[in-house]
Amino acid sequence: MPDNLLFSMISILLWGFLGGQLARRFGAPPLLGMMLVGILLGSQVSNLIGEQALDLADDLRTMAVMVILMRAGLGLDRDKLVKQGSVALRLGFIPAITEAIAISLVSMWLFQFDFFTGLLLGCVVSAESPAVIVPGMLRLKSLGWGVSRGIVDAILTGSALSDVLVLLLFSLLLNFLSQGTIASNALWLLPIQVIGQIILGVIIGYLAAKLIVFLIIKQKWIQNWVQETLITASLALLVIVLATQVPYFSGYLAVMAMGFFVIEFSPPLARRLRQEFNHLWIVAEILLFVLMGATIELKVLSDVLLPGILLLIVGLIFGRTIGWYLSTIGSNWTWREKLFLLPGNSAKATVQAAIGAIPLSLGIPGGDIILAIAALSILITAPLGAWAIPTFAPKLLTQDAVDPTKTNVLSRTIILGAIDTSSVAISVLSKVADLARRTNGEAVIIHVNNNTSATELLKLQLLANKLLLDIPHQFLTTTGSVSAEIIRLAQEHQVTDVVLGKPQPKFSTNLLTSSISQEVLQAIKIPVILVGSAYEKRA
Repeated sequence: MPDNLLFSMISILLWGFLGGQLARRFGAPPLLGMMLVGILLGSQVSNLIGEQALDLADDLRTMAVMVILMRAGLGLDRDKLVKQGSVALRLGFIPAITEAIAISLVSMWLFQFDFFTGLLLGCVVSAESPAVIVPGMLRLKSLGWGVSRGIVDAILTGSALSDVLVLLLFSLLLNFLSQGTIASNALWLLPIQVIGQIILGVIIGYLAAKLIVFLIIKQKWIQNWVQETLITASLALLVIVLATQVPYFSGYLAVMAMGFFVIEFSPPLARRLRQEFNHLWIVAEILLFVLMGATIELKVLSDVLLPGILLLIVGLIFGRTIGWYLSTIGSNWTWREKLFLLPGNSAKATVQAAIGAIPLSLGIPGGDIILAIAALSILITAPLGAWAIPTFAPKLLTQDAVDPTKTNVLSRTIILGAIDTSSVAISVLSKVADLARRTNGEAVIIHVNNNTSATELLKLQLLANKLLLDIPHQFLTTTGSVSAEIIRLAQEHQVTDVVLGKPQPKFSTNLLTSSISQEVLQAIKIPVILVGSAYEKRA
């Protein structure tokens, strides 16, 4: 196939999506299927991804990481973060350092590296992956796992801070190994550089959030949610690009801080952006992991498979675990919550894909091994982490109430509408349709058929099909007590709202009466909407 950029992008998106869905069907993380698709489409198998697309891989990965970090920032909770601030800070530095040192020592034995080359490898491997950790943590947060103690927020923040330290130390070691010398004050300046990058990153994120809120909320330059997302994403991407040109602040941390401050300045805007960046992630995830798979060198990977696995295990058990223990000393976390750091904070992917090949490109001895270990860490820990986070959270964390102002709540909207043969049925069906469209929900329409003729029943079903044509719905008929059947079916289908016609002034066996509506209101604890009058009542 010729080197056609459009064909390559179509192949990445289409086959990447199908690979992810196929992996999901088999109970594996979708990213595993996407990475396998990348390997199959890459130059070592089918060569369906052209050079033009591979040349854009770094830029596309940067865009995907931007989406991840904005989602992370838009999902942070200030109150929980304040409570766990010291733990988050320690998680940002201690586990990465202990893992990097452990890997350096083991690599001196396995690959005959010197200490600094081993430490360079440790920096590559110890970096935590926002591509896996952020989506996993946000999903847990939307379900309420570990929310009350701020565990998710501490992990998200610690992961971002960890990458700041790792990337700075990686750059310092690269200069030393490529030039053979290191400035005498470089190591002493490293803590100051880390603190400076963090502070400047937070400040730039604050200013960027101020600018977004000023343009969108204050000046109202934006007319719709598409423009909101476009401007916000463009500014966030600009921050990351500027950080590569002016390396005095952390672009990753700045973008995350930008999302965090948007919540503080305008919660309604944050809610809209949270939803739209979730949509952007659908495309970004495919690009990120398919391109990761396409750049993995299978031959080099096979040469270091067994020692590489041993290296990762030692780094995790004897390095990162010690760091986790030291990070959570004095916290109010239980031993189960501390144990959750093992599946919840171990995944490697994004940073390894970004920096794994740099030592080899600079001609540093052992660069091919560093690249292979980086690829191996992605293949093993990324799918394992994506599977382990939702699997072990229910076993190790407590489920708490979800704050919908800080995260998207994962729930289905199912609206039950009860209709009879009166004209109020049109009002009920219209209200059900309106609510379902607003929430992208489904509908269950019921009719308690005690003495309705077949002709009237057919008319009701045709009316429901007409007014709910674009809404997923089902039409059910039953017999018995009207109120009892409404209550039973509401519980059976786990509906989120019930819509009833207003109580009728005159009793009829076909019409909802005041006693029926009162019985339903008293028996169920979900919103009940009465339509057909000038008011709607919720209970």
